[in-house]
Amino acid sequence: MKIPQRKELVSHVDVAIMISRIEKLPLAEKIDAINQIKKELHKISPFNSEPVDCVLWVNSEIVHANDYNPNSVAPPEMELLKVSILEDGYTQPIVTFKNEGKNEVVDGFHRNRVGKECDEVKKRIHGYLPVVQINTEKSDKGDRIASTIRHNRARGKHKITAMSEIVIELKRRNWKTERICRELGMDEDEVLRLLQITGLQEMFSNQEFSKSWEADGEVVESDFKELTDNVEAYGEEAEEFRTVNTSDENRIFHTYEKWECWKAGFYNSSKSGVTKDEAQELYREFLADLTRFRAGLEIVISQWKNSCEHYLTNEAMNRIAWLGQAAACAAINLPAEFCGGFNLLTEQQQIAANQLALEYLNRWLVANGRKEVEMNQAAPGRESTIY
Repeated sequence: MKIPQRKELVSHVDVAIMISRIEKLPLAEKIDAINQIKKELHKISPFNSEPVDCVLWVNSEIVHANDYNPNSVAPPEMELLKVSILEDGYTQPIVTFKNEGKNEVVDGFHRNRVGKECDEVKKRIHGYLPVVQINTEKSDKGDRIASTIRHNRARGKHKITAMSEIVIELKRRNWKTERICRELGMDEDEVLRLLQITGLQEMFSNQEFSKSWEADGEVVESDFKELTDNVEAYGEEAEEFRTVNTSDENRIFHTYEKWECWKAGFYNSSKSGVTKDEAQELYREFLADLTRFRAGLEIVISQWKNSCEHYLTNEAMNRIAWLGQAAACAAINLPAEFCGGFNLLTEQQQIAANQLALEYLNRWLVANGRKEVEMNQAAPGRESTIY
């Protein structure tokens, strides 16, 4: 049985004429024409919901790496990728988001690098890169981050520490845990573990952090405002993440990655080689030994500039408690997690430790052009306790 041929919609002559015209165009115009044809065909394609249906060649100058990719490739694998592209060509496009007229890489960071950094490849592809665009209706950075994570996780490739920073970023963008789980393909336990890696899980949990960190009044969701990618909207706050625990104009803020205490392990949840009870005993011994405690306080006020500015200018928190915890972290690498050891001190030892912390708080305040404070100002509502 002979199968009847479909009626040709476009004759071979028409196609030949169009190709002939395109061939005569200068390189840039030729690429633009081919891209335009692809776009028009994509509109009527039965696969137009699939980004791979329309791979475009765009100038590499408008393709930019993102600043949140948690994936990394070791030098040998990077070299192999270059060899693969040299020998086999580009077999996969670079996945991008359209962002302010440019193509921001969602997946294909290293394919992007090879096309830009390998002269032989760059020359062969005329300074262009193959890209597909996804989620053209979305523009928020959080959506772009989530897409990158999904691509990396689908291949099982991502750096855990970088992933934890990304979860922090999404939390700062007011993403709820449920949304992070849904968008990134995680469960709640995994999100919590990633927050714990940074040591900042308490910033975003619904549980109380510590009595030494409470501000007056409950912090609720309405205290936060939705963030946007428009830097101008934040004016002078563009480079600083403002917390909601105080509106004091004299407060100095620093983002967490600048805190010396964070780098020293202040927020770690364990101390290697010791149990919780043993760690709390170490904390008790440290505060009871005023010579060692004094040495730790010296380190904090002299070497932890950013941490001291961020915390000791916050009149809403228990600064006596923070100094005790910070001194233990600086002197004996003990995280604040074990500050319950304070309760093992005798009443006289507690008073002595408090007074020494107040002495060093006032030393720092005076040295930084601020007024001395009394115990009830340094530890509001907790005159005799270091938590």
